[in-house]
Amino acid sequence: MSNVVVLDNGGGLIKAGQGGERDPAVVIPNCLYRPLTSKKFLHPTTTTEEDLTSAAIRRPIDRGYLINPDLQRDIWSHLFNSLLHVSPSSSSLLLTEPLFSLPSIQRSTDELIFEDFGFNSLFVADSPSLAHLYESSRRPDSLLSEAQCSLVVDCGFSFTHVAPVFQNCTLNYGVKRIDLGGKALTNYLKELVSYRSINVMDETFLMDDVKEKLCFVSLDVETDLQIARKQGKDNLFRCTYVLPDGVTHKKGYVEDPEAAQRHLRASPSAAMEPNKEAYQLETIAKTEERKRVDLTKNEFDLMNERFLVPEMIFQPADLGMNEAGLAECIVRAVNACHSYLRPVLYQSIILTGGSTLFPRFAERLQKDLRPLVPHEYQVKITTQNDPILDVWRGGSLLVSSPNFESTCVTKAEYEEHGSARCRRRYFH
Repeated sequence: MSNVVVLDNGGGLIKAGQGGERDPAVVIPNCLYRPLTSKKFLHPTTTTEEDLTSAAIRRPIDRGYLINPDLQRDIWSHLFNSLLHVSPSSSSLLLTEPLFSLPSIQRSTDELIFEDFGFNSLFVADSPSLAHLYESSRRPDSLLSEAQCSLVVDCGFSFTHVAPVFQNCTLNYGVKRIDLGGKALTNYLKELVSYRSINVMDETFLMDDVKEKLCFVSLDVETDLQIARKQGKDNLFRCTYVLPDGVTHKKGYVEDPEAAQRHLRASPSAAMEPNKEAYQLETIAKTEERKRVDLTKNEFDLMNERFLVPEMIFQPADLGMNEAGLAECIVRAVNACHSYLRPVLYQSIILTGGSTLFPRFAERLQKDLRPLVPHEYQVKITTQNDPILDVWRGGSLLVSSPNFESTCVTKAEYEEHGSARCRRRYFH
């Protein structure tokens, strides 16, 4: 089927391009932003070089669901006309949509696609089934591919879904959700930094960058907290992030990237050994620390924030949230499925979504999950090459299948039968 636009419409990023291609042509934030230097909201581009300090942001999607169709129409219009240069009236669309989207939201989406943009036909897919499709095509000899069964952990911008997939269909009755994603992690990091050093509550783009460059998953939180209390060079986690000044550099950066990676190379036992020099320097370091508390400074230090932020996904109860951690969510999702599927699901766990990019994410999940799983089952976790783009790639593969065209809903069918009846075809 020629001229199919594949649109992975995430809460954080839009990934869009022509079906059949290896990678999306466009990856942009799904929002409008207004820098301090502008009086109106602007569209993000793939090469935004403006100073985004304290930029205001408007997003059409909240907690994973479309809440502002007018804003989404504006963003899509810019995407189709200025970035992709496609004519909707002569194109079909494959769109990703969150699981369990409300009928009212589905209707709004269909109205946008068929009535506002006039696409020829539409296919709506969910992220887990596309991640499964891409992974099974990438590793055709794996158990996942042979059994056509996997457990997709989709940890994205708005939420985390644990979804069993069987024969390219998501088993909705087994899906479990945690209301935590990249946005919540960034907000938590903002709070920690604002409380300890400098007010960054309005710096969304900046703190996203800090999170992506410096945060990591701890394999042993208690040990890492002890290391984080050390002074001087013995504190393996201390690193400095330099804020943009709007003149010499319009984006923030890590002052010493090499030092920021020390903790990944040091063994925990070596890091815990006492150091006499540290004790001698402790008083001097504390004095220096007091001198540094200056709200006009153009940099701030990060220590235990680096691993406490991703820890939310694994132990949300520690923050007072009434949510199960990721490992427990996986067990609940597997137990909701038929007993014949359980051993295969545990051996075919796929991690996708941008929030799985934290260093040591898979190792920590394996460590937390193994004690909860019956000993006769193996646990195997697969990380994707690019967890941000691989759902889109799954959509691009699906478009290339010979029976894709017959599964789409055409504009004529939509006009005759309406949204609700047409959507039964997608098997959600």
